[in-house]
Amino acid sequence: MSELEKVFERIDSYRDDVIKLQAGLTSRIALGPDNEGSGEHEKIAFVKDLLKGFDPDFLEEIKAPDERARDGYRPSLVAGWGEMQDQSSVWVLSHADIVPPGDLSLWETDPYQIKVEGDRIFGRGVEDNQHGFVSSYLALKAVLGSDSETLRPICLAIVADEETGSKYGLQYLLQHNKDLFKKDDLIVVPDAGNKEGTMIEVAEKSMLWIRFIVTGKQCHASTPGKGKNSLFGAARLIVALDQLKARFNLSDDLFRPSVSTFEPTKMEANVPNINTIPGRNIFYLDCRILPLYKVDEILAACKEIGAEIGEELDLQIEVKAAHREDAAEPTSPDAPVVKALIKAIRKVTGKNAKPMGIGGGTVAAFFRKAGLPAAVWSTISDTAHQPNEYCLISNILTDAKILACLYLDT
Repeated sequence: MSELEKVFERIDSYRDDVIKLQAGLTSRIALGPDNEGSGEHEKIAFVKDLLKGFDPDFLEEIKAPDERARDGYRPSLVAGWGEMQDQSSVWVLSHADIVPPGDLSLWETDPYQIKVEGDRIFGRGVEDNQHGFVSSYLALKAVLGSDSETLRPICLAIVADEETGSKYGLQYLLQHNKDLFKKDDLIVVPDAGNKEGTMIEVAEKSMLWIRFIVTGKQCHASTPGKGKNSLFGAARLIVALDQLKARFNLSDDLFRPSVSTFEPTKMEANVPNINTIPGRNIFYLDCRILPLYKVDEILAACKEIGAEIGEELDLQIEVKAAHREDAAEPTSPDAPVVKALIKAIRKVTGKNAKPMGIGGGTVAAFFRKAGLPAAVWSTISDTAHQPNEYCLISNILTDAKILACLYLDT
């Protein structure tokens, strides 16, 4: 039996490890202040203890100041095994934070206590992004017990604040600890993919969240002539914004979906009672924009549409960016990390993976903006942010084998 086959055999025996790790991670709630939580401290402490057990050559907790969080900071963690100075390392970066479970009536179980049904593990965060950490950790566990002379330096990172912009996570890490990473490192972010495990994300759309504030005049619902209904104005504006799809309709087959998307999402509360016409409504538009277009073009078009509706209905409409991330330069399809992943996926599953672009944002964008090629890849069930989120144990073990191939440089 070859050394790689021995590693694969070890990974195949890790089913109980997957369940135990997912249970421990899920029960340690990691919600950031923007999601009404105190931070990622308990989960990071749990992971830190796990990694200490493998006697890393370096292990550091990085604390990004955030006065809203517990103890005034947001924790991220980096660890490494091997001599990193003179050769390229494999970095696998996952994130600790999760999104809230949402409407609990839609969950069949407690979202913070895992439920195992056959190959499935249910719970908030099990896929997004504990899947990525567990697969990278178990690959590490398997290869550290090998006798291979081709073992690359291996580094793991688990960062804060991915779900709400990464200011206190990877962005902070790159600003204050960029020397951890080298341009020839193989940087893998297991935070997106497809069910076949064949999508290697090398490019992302620009992300723009727009806040629309529609201001009219509040009055009693029985005398609408005395007021200006901001909810009606918001509804008209939402419908009018659909024209963005026709105005910015170019496509790029690298991406899935291949076009820019413009979707109304959150509506803030207005009046608490039924018999009052609201005088102020706030809603948001989520825009995922192909790099073919500039973000400012979209923002200008939204302001133009808002002005037209405001004039028509005699309402004040304010249009502002709530959050924006302009698209970074893509990772080249010929980058070493992409080639290594394609080779490893073919070796483990026999499938042919290919580079693609996505509409969702990942932390890989911050690596790319820093001039560090990164690839986003995972074999997912695509249940992130949904009620009854789940992952497949078999996918985690397969991904662990693929990452082990990168660790072993095979």
